[in-house]
Amino acid sequence: MTAWKPSGPSHSTRVDPNEVVLVEGSSFCISNAGGDIARDGVHGLFVQDTRVLSRWDLYINDERIRPLAGVAQEPFHGRFLSIGSTPSGDRREMVIDRRRWIAAGMREEITVRNFSREPVECTLAVAFAADFADLFEVKDGRIPHRSVHVADLPGRCTMETHWRGHQRAVVIEAPGGDVRDGRALFRGVVPAHGSWIVTLGATVELDGTRLPLLPLGRPIEESGAARRLKRWRQAVPIAESTNPILEMTLKRSQEDLGALRIENPDDPEQVVVAAGAPWFMALFGRDSLLTSLMALPLDNRLALGTLHTLAHHQGTRCNPLTEEEPGRILHELRFGLDASLALGGERAYYGTADATPLFVVLLGELGKWGLSADELALLVPHANRALDWIRNFGDRDGDGFVEYERSNDRGLANQGWKDSWDGINNSDGTLPPGPIALCEVQAYVYAAYVARARLATDVADRDAWIARADELKRSFNERFWLPERGYLAVALDGEKRPVDACASNMGQCLTTGIVDADKAARVADHLMSDQMFSGWGVRTLAADMGAYNPASYHNGSVWPHDNALIAAGLMRYGFVAEAQRIATALIDAAEHFNGRLPELFCGFDRTEYTEPIPYPTSCSPQAWAAAAPIHLVRILLRFDPCMPQHKVWLAPAWPASFGTLDLTNVQLAGSRVSLSVAGDRVEVGGLPDDIELIRQPSESTLG
Repeated sequence: MTAWKPSGPSHSTRVDPNEVVLVEGSSFCISNAGGDIARDGVHGLFVQDTRVLSRWDLYINDERIRPLAGVAQEPFHGRFLSIGSTPSGDRREMVIDRRRWIAAGMREEITVRNFSREPVECTLAVAFAADFADLFEVKDGRIPHRSVHVADLPGRCTMETHWRGHQRAVVIEAPGGDVRDGRALFRGVVPAHGSWIVTLGATVELDGTRLPLLPLGRPIEESGAARRLKRWRQAVPIAESTNPILEMTLKRSQEDLGALRIENPDDPEQVVVAAGAPWFMALFGRDSLLTSLMALPLDNRLALGTLHTLAHHQGTRCNPLTEEEPGRILHELRFGLDASLALGGERAYYGTADATPLFVVLLGELGKWGLSADELALLVPHANRALDWIRNFGDRDGDGFVEYERSNDRGLANQGWKDSWDGINNSDGTLPPGPIALCEVQAYVYAAYVARARLATDVADRDAWIARADELKRSFNERFWLPERGYLAVALDGEKRPVDACASNMGQCLTTGIVDADKAARVADHLMSDQMFSGWGVRTLAADMGAYNPASYHNGSVWPHDNALIAAGLMRYGFVAEAQRIATALIDAAEHFNGRLPELFCGFDRTEYTEPIPYPTSCSPQAWAAAAPIHLVRILLRFDPCMPQHKVWLAPAWPASFGTLDLTNVQLAGSRVSLSVAGDRVEVGGLPDDIELIRQPSESTLG
């Protein structure tokens, strides 16, 4: 997952694993383990892609605090424990407990505890600043020097900037404090064996509009963030397992997906899932579509919100700067000034080859889960426009395959999910010339044709889409199959030559059913070979390829979402043991990440290292990594609903090592269903009477 780079190559700044990231909607906060937001680096409170606090340092008696521990107790709520010194000459120490809540602003409660037998006079100061840097500027280490107007009033300070016609402000409130010169100062006496509490707030204003934040003094339970999280927890399924790692991982996935939900400021009713924290708290077409698809058993409202939001921003014109084209689904939607100004005043960038067919795929899958006729009537025309883009713009040379090549030097060179500059390469490590036709993009197009056939309202329309799918499948297997190697080319290059690296992309082709049955076994063998399977998952690139590097972003690393889709493909073609092996490896890896699978981790072999090695700039939490365990459960249950046919397929292939699993509150066909699984035995409760339960595998697809 790479953001569009408006000014050349990225010099992405690392977020240290010991730092604490809080997330609420499109807002996030990065601090150290003590809660301080350092003046230099990537720390800050970010609201709608703007850093509204670039410094927030706590001093006790004019000395810095010494951090002990910091944790995100809830996605939007952090707690930080530190030690502070008593006044000079006194060797006693005090414990400082900071609690922080974020939304479209920040609220902090600081408790100073005195465990001695004598009262202690104390000064508490918070030094603050705002540089109003755009997220892209912070991430790339190019911090601006904008003029910031500061106005101090009793108990508060307003910091404001005006830049290229836009206004940004943050108001610091410190009731009972002396606020001046970038510092809020409090004086008090901490009683013996007692405590002293001060409260501060930061409220944000964008272009004259004050963003809502719970006023100081009101219970945090009344905040929008707390209410949203409570509603989410009540709506999603409850998972209980005799395997504590599996249960912890599923619960963490639910919490993270809840935290990554964002509202479109233009239409707050439409909730979508952001790609990942901290740098990708925005709508990404491919990421949000695949995440929503994998999270359908959790909450299908994410899928519906994603489809409506992407449909609203679907391309209508040709714009070489943003790579917008009629019918095309966007790659990235940002609200920050830096991104929009660099895009010629636009907030959306469209340089992706796969989001457009995936839009149709997700709509088809949501239709199977029981999307209403009214919603289908609204969204099918957008699916038709997406399919028109495939024919009129995606297939550049009329050979039936979708290719990509960026239209300007600011866009992404690679426009599939491996979108780093070197993510697509030949077996010898050289980079192929464009335009590039990726194998998995053709598979998504195939799944889109199948999905559109399913949505057809008359036989002739259905047959026409099936014929397109069949023709694409025939030509795909003819052009992408490498018989001498026994696997699929990762792509065709600009000369229509196979890009012959052995890469994980072919596993996602299995997921859609585009691969001929007589070729699937050899593909599965390569995916599970020692060169590709690390013991923690399938690598993005085989270890005997020229560009292989286990510590790279796309050329040898392990991505949980990629592995979940590969496991689905293996299960589809009957490779049950192989799918179980991948699922087991990922849950084993999750244990080492405290139940939270990161965006990716290094591809070093499990025989060499007894723990998966973190990738240093991996997003965490990250949307499709969070959705991966949920999708794995669906795969292993072989759970496939088709509400238009009033049928549900359910035939567990549940690994014995996973223990038992009890799921309650699963949304299906307007009902709440429960599942209880132990091995190949499953009990179902709450299924509507008109739904037939079929206890055998279905031929499910992404579409």
